[in-house]
Amino acid sequence: MMSTSEVDADGLRGMLVAARMRTLLLSRDLDGERLLGPRLRIVNPPLWEIGHLGWFQERWCLRHEPGGALAPSMREDADELYDSAAVPHATRWDLPLPDFAATLSYLQRVLERVLERIDRDGVTQHMSYFVQLAAFHEEMHCEAFTYTRQTLGYPPPPIAPALPDAGAGAWEGDVEVTGGKMMLGATADAGFVFDNEKWAHEVEVTPFCIARAPVTNAEFTAFVEDGGYRREELWSTQGWTWRSECRAESPVYWRREAGKWFRRRYDNWEPLPPHAPAIHVNWFEAEAYCRWAGRRLPTEAEWEFAAATVPASSGQKRRYPWGDAAPSPALANLFGVTGDCADVAAFSQGDSAWGCRQMFGNVWEWTGDWFCPYPGFVRDPYKEYSEPWFGDHKVLRGGCFATRASLLRNTWRNFYTPDRRDVLAGFRTCAP
Repeated sequence: MMSTSEVDADGLRGMLVAARMRTLLLSRDLDGERLLGPRLRIVNPPLWEIGHLGWFQERWCLRHEPGGALAPSMREDADELYDSAAVPHATRWDLPLPDFAATLSYLQRVLERVLERIDRDGVTQHMSYFVQLAAFHEEMHCEAFTYTRQTLGYPPPPIAPALPDAGAGAWEGDVEVTGGKMMLGATADAGFVFDNEKWAHEVEVTPFCIARAPVTNAEFTAFVEDGGYRREELWSTQGWTWRSECRAESPVYWRREAGKWFRRRYDNWEPLPPHAPAIHVNWFEAEAYCRWAGRRLPTEAEWEFAAATVPASSGQKRRYPWGDAAPSPALANLFGVTGDCADVAAFSQGDSAWGCRQMFGNVWEWTGDWFCPYPGFVRDPYKEYSEPWFGDHKVLRGGCFATRASLLRNTWRNFYTPDRRDVLAGFRTCAP
């Protein structure tokens, strides 16, 4: 069953336009070699990825008909160029891609046609679902554009300056969570949700203690300086193999000079902010830190329980950690707020009912669980979204500073392979 929220025509138009404005913001300064970039397993050629956004929106909002029929594209070569399920990643640099101007023209023509269709046909359930799917898909790619710019050392995108409390300091200690029964996952009245969130099913969560905030750069520095990357006993077999093969000695964008740690932020090296959350660390690094610190990663159910439930409420859940009010710049460090990680003590108004801070925003948080389907899983029409990745990806929760607020709810599941440290991920820990 496809699930949609009640969004009127103006709302749907606004979602599409906002996503497209962000795409253009992140790509308008690309030219020359930057449009393709180096061949890397973890990124797409930016020129290809921009065209893919137009293809996806056209495919689902204009070409896809009830029953599964697929109308022709306005570009005869669109499927051969941009279908991510059919075009192998390694070949995307070699395709006869249209130039940047033609690519942007394709995006604009698709958007105009979709907006015209909304005006002409009104908001049907079919159109509402696929417009939201296209808008959210584009927002997810915009987050990918953001970390691609970091990976490739491009200048930072122009984003609003940090809020005054972005340098609020540390936020140490644990909170005790009593546990109990909870419906893990989304319910049918939640509005638009992805297939991997469906459907809520009862789980029993035993009492646990979870950190009030994610692990900070200062805390992770102690692990690094205690030889954490050289001590095989701290790593799983898979993790040690990964560390050895890539010769990691610290997080990917760190370096030490004259006794001080620095980080590369986009194209600039700057002092490592001690109280910001550790970011660009993969699941193996998080696991090794936990073993060093005598801690562990939360399970997915523990994370959702700490984010969504209220003490003494018999597992009753809220949509966001702070309640049901929509995200705002005072509540979470999401896209458009700071453009970077804030200190972990910032955004105190966004605490969960249990006292956990920044369960939304700042950094995605690794959990201990593999990404697997919930009981009774049925894939949605966009079959490549979840099903191909079950079993070999790890679950992350909570969003980051580059995540659009409209994407998130306490049941939202992100997923990456455990070796990925280019993504905007950190972690919080639990007592053993």
